[in-house]
Amino acid sequence: MVESLHPWIALLIPTLPLLAAAWIAVGYLFGWNRGETGERETAWVALGAISLSLLLLLVLDGLALSGNAPGQIIVGDWLTIGSIQIHLSFLFDRLVLVMATLVAFISLLVTRFSVNYLHREAGFQRFFLVLSLFNAAMLLIVTAGSAVFTFFGWELAGVSSYLLIGYAWHRNTATANATRAFVTNRIGDAGFVLALVFSLIWLGSVEWSEIPTVVNDKAIPTLEIGLIIGGFLLAALAKSAQLPFSSWVTRALEGPTPSSTIFYGALMIHAGVYLMLRMEPLLTMVPALMIMLLMIGLLTSLYAWLAGLVQSDIKTSLMFATLTQVGLMLVWIGLGWFDLALLHLVVHAIWRSWQFLSSPSYMQQVQQPAKPAPAWLRKHPRLYTAAMQRFWLDDLSDWLLVKPTRALAHEAQLFDEQVVDRLIGIPSHANMLSTLSRLEASKQGLFTVANEVGKGRGLFGFIFEWLAEAMQWLEDRLVLPSDGGALMKLVNYLGRHLEKIDHLLAQPRYLLLIIMATIMVVL
Repeated sequence: MVESLHPWIALLIPTLPLLAAAWIAVGYLFGWNRGETGERETAWVALGAISLSLLLLLVLDGLALSGNAPGQIIVGDWLTIGSIQIHLSFLFDRLVLVMATLVAFISLLVTRFSVNYLHREAGFQRFFLVLSLFNAAMLLIVTAGSAVFTFFGWELAGVSSYLLIGYAWHRNTATANATRAFVTNRIGDAGFVLALVFSLIWLGSVEWSEIPTVVNDKAIPTLEIGLIIGGFLLAALAKSAQLPFSSWVTRALEGPTPSSTIFYGALMIHAGVYLMLRMEPLLTMVPALMIMLLMIGLLTSLYAWLAGLVQSDIKTSLMFATLTQVGLMLVWIGLGWFDLALLHLVVHAIWRSWQFLSSPSYMQQVQQPAKPAPAWLRKHPRLYTAAMQRFWLDDLSDWLLVKPTRALAHEAQLFDEQVVDRLIGIPSHANMLSTLSRLEASKQGLFTVANEVGKGRGLFGFIFEWLAEAMQWLEDRLVLPSDGGALMKLVNYLGRHLEKIDHLLAQPRYLLLIIMATIMVVL
């Protein structure tokens, strides 16, 4: 009887917070939970969802302690391509049960803390909507039975992080830092996608429980195993802000304190460590990558320790301390001490979440300036300057990642204007006036509507010119008579309402709703 409930329990654990986010979004869209009067319902929905997820995990923990661990649970087939099948599956082994229980427990604490912390904030509902999305994402990352669904959670966590870093969207600093974090993490996501592709090509499976068996049975070459692990390693380094991707995480503290706690102090910062723990069977086959992981962890810990010595802001100091500890976790993994890394992760996540949540009260209690940098560091001006400048990693990241991305976007726009528009016969974006706009302008005496619609350009320009002239003839004689008529009034009426809808869709909360709906359709 209990085993027949396993698929439903597994599916509900990450789905409940996702449903809570959908409920909050719909309630805000239709207006029943807006303002201060809607805070109670919003809080209860978010708290209830994560509480039920934690309760279900505790049930599975009890079964595991009694010797009846669920193991892998296949709910159904999600995608079949030839001989490759991707299941909608969940995995509940020792690692998953520890991580999922930790995620649900800390998420519950942070959600409860946020109820009072965000009280009477204008973005109260928006915050809990995104927080519930993040809770669902982290639970999906740690409970997914395949790398594909882990990637879905990975991306949803990234979107949630972007939205809460830019919580104060009217501030340029917040939106710029959100963009910086988003762009940097896309590099790690590219590595994750490559690892998925390599796994499907060489292993024929992306199920976490099947990958080690397939590698042993097929005698996969070490080079191919290394490339698979390398993709996942790149994703882990970016998500856990290890060198050379460390610069984005301190800027990500723009969001409210609860989001800083759960994202960068306790949970998401450890997602890369979890991914490396999940890759234990393959990592042990490629010692060179374990040595690389060891070196990266050591360098990140050294960098974060030195930079943290000169910080005066409490949240930034805690963030550098977190980077130091996460770097040490990668060191343990590089040395093959996987159990120690897991223990370190659990203890650090609980301790650091308490410190981050307490940081606002610390700021109120402190009556004196922060302590200066250690004397030994001040005696070395070059090292002190490098630590103050965070070893120029922020500037290097902007130069290598952010600026090229902006330049690429600009070049894409120029290509669209100079090549695509000319190919299809559109002269310029600035000269694109619709017939309705021209008719309205002519009524106001701004200019006279000529009988010609313009000369065609490019390969399809002459064809479009002929079609445009035919459509103009139809409009002038049949559709839009000189006195306007009922059709013109109807068009104006619809136009005004469409402008209102367009204005609403441009708001962050409705953009978030569209993103959430897209993710739900994909899943």
